[in-house]
Amino acid sequence: MPKALPVTRGRKFLQVLEGARTIFLRDGFEGAAVDDIAREAGVSKATLYSYFPDKRVMFMEVFRSELAREAADASALIEVDLPVEQVLPFIVQIVSAHMISDFGLRIYRVSVGEAERFPSLAQEYYESGPMLLRQQLITYLEKCVRRGELQIPDLDLAADQLIELAGVTIHDRALFLGAQSIDKDLLRKVNRSAVEMFLACYATGRQRKVALVD
Repeated sequence: MPKALPVTRGRKFLQVLEGARTIFLRDGFEGAAVDDIAREAGVSKATLYSYFPDKRVMFMEVFRSELAREAADASALIEVDLPVEQVLPFIVQIVSAHMISDFGLRIYRVSVGEAERFPSLAQEYYESGPMLLRQQLITYLEKCVRRGELQIPDLDLAADQLIELAGVTIHDRALFLGAQSIDKDLLRKVNRSAVEMFLACYATGRQRKVALVD
């Protein structure tokens, strides 16, 4: 993968980033025109290029900034010193909420749509988003194993399974039918089932009794 180019931060950095976010999510990487980004951001092309040396760097910075917010939410929960049956429902809610959010759906479509033509972009997106979440979950699950709350022979696989369980039914439905096709009852049912199935497989003792969150 080519070495990442530097990003310059300044007074209008967030303004440029928001304009780029709007255009990239609307038009994808290839379809996004620098002129449109500058117009949306309300800056000149010279100002835009003073922050970002090229469109690829701009594209990844947009997604890194969005994914960082999601990662921060998950990270804060992972640090909470509460029993796993109390924390896991909130982690699942964060994962599933991202999957069916407008941003989550758009970034998924863009990354898949650009993967063949721009494999390095797809790889950078994966490393900045899904892989980061996966590593956070592995760290959390490992802590639960050390406390004797979970018994997991393969932490990597268990993290992947939890992410997949959080998206059962709702991700595909939102992707093809729109997020409006998912009501609160369905989302609650999927979240609850994900936690119950995960703990039924890996929990020890009392942790099998899930503290459900409405």
